[in-house]
Amino acid sequence: MKKIFLTLTVAVAFHHAAAQEITLDKIYSGYYRGKGIAGIASMKNGENYLVIEPTGIAKYSYKTSQKEGNIVDGQFESYEFSDDESKILLLKESQPIYRHSFLGKFEVKDLKSGKTISLNDGKTVQEPRFSPDATKVAFIAENNLFYQDLSSGKITQITTDGKKNSILNGLADWVYEEEFGHARLYEWTKNSDAVVFVKSDESQVPEIYIPIYGKKLYPEEMRYKYPKAGEKNSVVSAQLYRLDTGKTTALNLSSFKNYYIPNVVQTAKPDEIVLITSERIQNASDVLKVNTKTGAVQKLFTETDEKWIDTDSPTLEFLEDDSFLWASERDGNRHLYWYDKDGKLKKQITKGNWEVTDYYGFNPKSKEIYVQTTEKGSINKVVSKVNIENGKSQLISNAEGNNSANFSKNYNYFIETSSTAAKPYTFVLKDGNGKTVKELQNNNDQLQKLKADNFVDKEFITIPNDAGDQMNAWIMKPKNFDPNKKYPLFMYQYSGPGSQQVANSWDAGNALWFNHLVQKGYIVACVDGRGTGYKGTKFKKVTYMNLGKYEIEDQITAAKWFGNQSYIDKTRIGMFGWSFGGYMTSLAMTKGADVFKAGIAVAPVTNWRYYDSVYTERFMRTPQENPDGYDKNSPTEYAKLLKGKLLLIHGTADDNVHFQNSMEFSEALIQNKKQFDFMAYPDKNHGIYGGQTRPQLYQKMTDFILNNL
Repeated sequence: MKKIFLTLTVAVAFHHAAAQEITLDKIYSGYYRGKGIAGIASMKNGENYLVIEPTGIAKYSYKTSQKEGNIVDGQFESYEFSDDESKILLLKESQPIYRHSFLGKFEVKDLKSGKTISLNDGKTVQEPRFSPDATKVAFIAENNLFYQDLSSGKITQITTDGKKNSILNGLADWVYEEEFGHARLYEWTKNSDAVVFVKSDESQVPEIYIPIYGKKLYPEEMRYKYPKAGEKNSVVSAQLYRLDTGKTTALNLSSFKNYYIPNVVQTAKPDEIVLITSERIQNASDVLKVNTKTGAVQKLFTETDEKWIDTDSPTLEFLEDDSFLWASERDGNRHLYWYDKDGKLKKQITKGNWEVTDYYGFNPKSKEIYVQTTEKGSINKVVSKVNIENGKSQLISNAEGNNSANFSKNYNYFIETSSTAAKPYTFVLKDGNGKTVKELQNNNDQLQKLKADNFVDKEFITIPNDAGDQMNAWIMKPKNFDPNKKYPLFMYQYSGPGSQQVANSWDAGNALWFNHLVQKGYIVACVDGRGTGYKGTKFKKVTYMNLGKYEIEDQITAAKWFGNQSYIDKTRIGMFGWSFGGYMTSLAMTKGADVFKAGIAVAPVTNWRYYDSVYTERFMRTPQENPDGYDKNSPTEYAKLLKGKLLLIHGTADDNVHFQNSMEFSEALIQNKKQFDFMAYPDKNHGIYGGQTRPQLYQKMTDFILNNL
């Protein structure tokens, strides 16, 4: 389960509203829409970078920041260079499938000859990837793996047994894609002579079906394989295909953890591929090296944790000598470790009471890695470079806010994307030591419009919980805030494992709606309790086997703390959340019924037995192993406690958190004679958007708050 980002800048008819006010009409007209830079990527020479513009893929100079023309003319959704930059893969149009997967029409342009070739004869494909020698592109079509020779155009079919809802070759099934974070499960060797891929047999996985109403006389059915907690998953195997023989061989992983194979990684050496594998209990991962000449498999090392490993976000980077970097939480925070090519630990590179949140690359000349960390506080993210031999570190970004970087290939420059809770995104070109070369773009116009309409900033505070922790929180107060007045409080949260809502970064989602509510006389607040991220593993993993228990306790504690402040009306406290946040709101309105007067639960999980295997079991084990953990943390168990006003919202075609969740919770409320409001969005998925959907949704939620809080 990943956080749903609630972007409110959907274009609708715009009606002029009273000045000095943030209105829903203005939000949805795009009046406050910010600007960005799309598709930033460094060229191999380290002196130029590319961006996607309306006229094509544009080339800029790092040194002068001036445009030097287009590499390719036309309109494209994305692009990818071959390793030698002789060719470019261009996505012309796409059709989304699930969160990451899509069908796309691609073409490859030879930048030397100017010749363009369509991939798969112009038919849609998934997950295309250049061979490292730039002579071929592998791709997936109808669950089978192919490669196309770029000089002759010849297409070679690697697998033939691919079938919908049965066999997938090199492609993630629904739960792998959703919870391991990517759709591609194959990789070329560095010398381009072999492909290692994961074959998934999902034929025994239980099937979910969703009615699609449309405007047809009889609804259609959407059917796909969805392994719920404790149910059968795809049977996966690792396969080696050699181009010289045209034969595929199954790799023998029987001596290793092999229930899940989430990652296939290219190393720095020819004839090698690395697999990251796991058992169903995700508390240990094997890192396996495959010899693609012989098919032999060797274990480099095993990463273990007494609770769980974040199998959805591994960092594994091979250096030129085939030593590698690996991210681990073994010392209580996420840090980087350096291993030799045989899997022997050389040293821990980063250390401290903070976490590495992203890895950008390694400069072999200076022996420095480039990372994003929380070393300036858990609500901030900054960029540093660290020498892997002596550990010397240098901050090269702003010291506060949310800062990320896109580096030139030689690490002489980077484009810093920065924001704070009070300042929208800026894009600044810097040198390798963090000195500003030029501001490329800002969003001052956006900020001026917001300030003119009385936009309020978030105030960051900490709140104690019953376990003695200090929980990060933010609060938004009206411009004319009067400390002697009692205000209703509207709390927002997500609270899922490792998530973060209290961050010193620009909120491109709900912040404008929250401002709208503040201007209606509400105080809005958010608290990150136990289970959330960037404060170490003890704080994050205390929820193990009891997902929801400590999280809702902390939200209730926070609500009571706010209620004891002189400026909060403790009889008028409400909560809103989406997905995991909807689950929390459902618990707040039942287990916390004496504290919360009103709640809006959007697309909530209401029983973890109904959610997918990989995510749920990572934190809860299976229902067979941990029945109490599932049942005692389900809001349906507490339906009889509901007192306040509840608005339950769900899309009928939600492929992630199924409509079934809200139906079961509704039935429990009904059988306990509880009154509540319910809104179903026909044929809408987990994001609930499209056409006039979001404006209608947010107007409904606003009206509910005004009438019930």
